[in-house]
Amino acid sequence: MISHSPASILLPGPPDRAPGPLEQALLACGHAPERCSDAQALALLAQGAHSQVALVALDASWNAPEAMLQRIRDLRSGDTRRTPLLVLAAPGAGPDVIAAAYEAGAIDVLTSPLLPSALQAKLAYFLHVHHTSSGQRRSEAALNDTRAELNDTLAAAELATWRWDVQTDRVFADQEMARMFNLSAADANGGPIAVYLKAIHPDDVGYTTERIDQAARTGAAYDVAYRVRGIDGAWRTVIARGQLHRDSHGQPHVLRGIVMDVTRQRATEEALRRSEERYRTLFDSVDVAVCVIEMLYDADGFPVDYRFLETNPAFVKHTGLDNAIGKTILELAPEHETHWFDIYGKVAASGQPVRFIDEAHALQRWYDVYATRIEGPGSARVAVLFSDITERVRADEQLRQLAADLEAADRRKSEFLATLAHELRNPLAPIRSGLQVLRLRGTDPDVSTRVHDVMERQLTHLVALVDDLLDVARITHGQIELKRSWIDLADVLASAVETSRPLIDAEQHTLSVDITAEALPLYADPTRLRQVVSNLLNNAAKYTPRGGRIVLGARREGDQAWITVADNGIGIATEVLGEVFDMFTQVGRERHRARGGLGIGLSLVRSLAELHGGSASADSAGAGKGSVFTVRLPLSISPQPAPASTSSLPASVASLRILVVDDNVDAAATLAELLGITGHTVAVANSGAQAVGLAVTFLPQVTFLDIGMPGMNGYQTARALRAEPAHAGMLLVALTGWGGEHDREQTRAAGFDHHLTKPVDLDALLHLLAGYAPAALPA
Repeated sequence: MISHSPASILLPGPPDRAPGPLEQALLACGHAPERCSDAQALALLAQGAHSQVALVALDASWNAPEAMLQRIRDLRSGDTRRTPLLVLAAPGAGPDVIAAAYEAGAIDVLTSPLLPSALQAKLAYFLHVHHTSSGQRRSEAALNDTRAELNDTLAAAELATWRWDVQTDRVFADQEMARMFNLSAADANGGPIAVYLKAIHPDDVGYTTERIDQAARTGAAYDVAYRVRGIDGAWRTVIARGQLHRDSHGQPHVLRGIVMDVTRQRATEEALRRSEERYRTLFDSVDVAVCVIEMLYDADGFPVDYRFLETNPAFVKHTGLDNAIGKTILELAPEHETHWFDIYGKVAASGQPVRFIDEAHALQRWYDVYATRIEGPGSARVAVLFSDITERVRADEQLRQLAADLEAADRRKSEFLATLAHELRNPLAPIRSGLQVLRLRGTDPDVSTRVHDVMERQLTHLVALVDDLLDVARITHGQIELKRSWIDLADVLASAVETSRPLIDAEQHTLSVDITAEALPLYADPTRLRQVVSNLLNNAAKYTPRGGRIVLGARREGDQAWITVADNGIGIATEVLGEVFDMFTQVGRERHRARGGLGIGLSLVRSLAELHGGSASADSAGAGKGSVFTVRLPLSISPQPAPASTSSLPASVASLRILVVDDNVDAAATLAELLGITGHTVAVANSGAQAVGLAVTFLPQVTFLDIGMPGMNGYQTARALRAEPAHAGMLLVALTGWGGEHDREQTRAAGFDHHLTKPVDLDALLHLLAGYAPAALPA
């Protein structure tokens, strides 16, 4: 039943329906409509209730167009036309349907979306009309007030209304319209449309006129945006919308609509666009990876994954994950650790940002991460900014390792100095005691002989310690010189055994020698090799408990000779196995188990092996399980040794054509001079290109070729010479300062027959030439 309020708004429709858009808009505007059925509304109006009803608001948004028109006709029958009927048209209602709604009796037809300010203005208008309808004078005063209030409302909303009589070309507009277009009152009320077009920006007049003509001709909805010069002379952007109404004969009659100033809205939109553009530029250009993720939860609410919603270009660089948008991290990296879900889930739940450094094992990278929730409480979205700091973490770890290594080196140096003092005191003590004995009992021949023997042994030990120290210094500064000659490894091993035998026998060890019967020729320094093997034997004797077993072995492995020294001694712990060849390191570090030595013997072994182009390694199954040391040396093709004589030169060497190639002019000249003195024909080239050119006419039988030359190096020159059929039988010898195993492998691969290291011994050079016998020497 209708209320007893002075004025009511009826809202006809099914009583059990949910509030529609019109009812919601009315409520939003502060008006509570009276709900009733269409029949109840018609009955109330027919009974004269129009004095209590200010407006009938018909929500036809859920009706089909024809049903909407029928409802309007039903509500406008009889005397009901005295009450205004406001209709919200069905979605998609075209101009014809809207025009028919007006003809059926609607006072105004609203279309979606509803403009609250416009609806508020219309409601104010209808309510005021109703309240002031009791008397003409009061009506006119109230109407003026209503118009003023409506104008104020429209002005506040920057919304103007207008009506164009298409047949007479007269435009009637409100005050807000006149203000927008900077028009006089006369022009605003009955002026031709041309006065409005003059205020429109010249660039916008053409298409605006086309839209007006189209709406007037066809009845199409009029909806256009253009610029108009306001009262302040500035151009303002407006949106004009209108609908054509036809007369009873179906002819275009009135085009009625509104104009809304959207300058502020457009400015806001433009500012937002620019802000978005700046954000996007920053987002796309920063080197920091940025992504927006959405947390995914299980049925119990625990975070179990996250989906990438947005990423910037740097994201791929920092993660290696391409095309991530729309995918989850577990789809891209199935082994991704779950603690990342916990961290981001906590950020989403609490809204508290977090900064941390952590490793993503599945991506094999370290990250510096900042994460914060976006879109407010309840949001599952988190913005993550991060950088790949893997290299920085590795660098920090390397610095820590370097510091640890330096600390360890300093500790070994201190231990070495303490050991050195101890080792020097050991031989000095019996020498000093011997001197005192000689002072007291020097006249006794037996005592004197025994003391002299002791002092000589200890002095020999002292000299050996000093020699080792000097050798370390020479090797460290690259000053050691190998005195190479053609030797058989078996001879060196026998000499080393003889040197180490006293210590081995003193410890009651059993020494077994297992040397292949095959000759193992080396071009090496026999003294230094004896030092290498005796150091290994002495080491085995010191660190094997009394009565132990030591095995010395030698065999051929490919183009190398392998020397092994194995024992059943104290062994080497796995964690220090890689350090045994470091300077000042002893196999048994515990001072009470140390058996003497400075901790430099194994370092000398490795250094001397490498100087010979070889290597040294250690192996052990662990502490208490013995150890095996292996030295690998390159084998050489040894010519028959020359008989001993006052001259080390071969008795007879056939004259050969020899090409000497070295960018060191003095080195090339002196070698050529020596070879010339020995009866050979020698040519000299100081570059690879010069050598290749000279070889075409000189046709060398032997070429000594330096490796490290600028431009065309020795490897390239060798390949170029080998490519010529004329040099197929030529003996090609690398003569270089590089003598490591890797260097020898490179020269073999380049086609060299021999590899000699500088400075080369003349006897070895001539012995090599004596072993070369060309098939036929050119005349």
